[in-house]
Amino acid sequence: MFTGIIEEIGRIEKVQQSAMTRLTVSADVILADVKVGDSINVNGVCLTIVKKEAGKLTFEVMGQTKDETTFKSISKGDKVNLERAMTSGGRFGGHIVSGHIDGVGEIERREDKKDETRLTIKADRNIILYLVSRGSVAVDGVSLTVACVNRDSFTVCLIPHTLKNTVLGFKKNKDKVNLEADILSKYAAVHLNKQQGTDARDSKITEVYLKKMGFG
Repeated sequence: MFTGIIEEIGRIEKVQQSAMTRLTVSADVILADVKVGDSINVNGVCLTIVKKEAGKLTFEVMGQTKDETTFKSISKGDKVNLERAMTSGGRFGGHIVSGHIDGVGEIERREDKKDETRLTIKADRNIILYLVSRGSVAVDGVSLTVACVNRDSFTVCLIPHTLKNTVLGFKKNKDKVNLEADILSKYAAVHLNKQQGTDARDSKITEVYLKKMGFG
């Protein structure tokens, strides 16, 4: 489990394409106390370390994970967000991030202002369904607060610190990002849908309904 508080920006040093893609990432901060077998949040995706060497970590990416995330177009030199798994005694600075991506979004509009940057991200309905204003969402593994939700997009606001210390600072219009909705919102929706006898894809659960029931 992760919290969406990025510890450093890594760099893709090597991409080996085969039945299972291998990514070698240069890092510094997170190398201190990790070992082979540990989980790392890489741009929002939970990956297992299969090799550790001086200044580098190597991960294996399954075909399904590659196809359903931005990793299908990743290449050498790309920057990635990195976060170690949360320890039992660690601070919980963001929100619960599982590292299981719900889908890929596209930056529809970037607005740079004096004290903040607003990103409007186009997303599929299966993600929009679980978003509420002032709720949480993980974008490339970064825990962010949802500013507003529309029919097929949502907006988040980034402070200068987030822009400087995550790959979101490099994002521009049309760029793709990994998205994970708040797992608590997903559990709530599934539970309420079961009570109503409906399927999540035909859900009548809306932002207004979730707020009425005490979520968000």
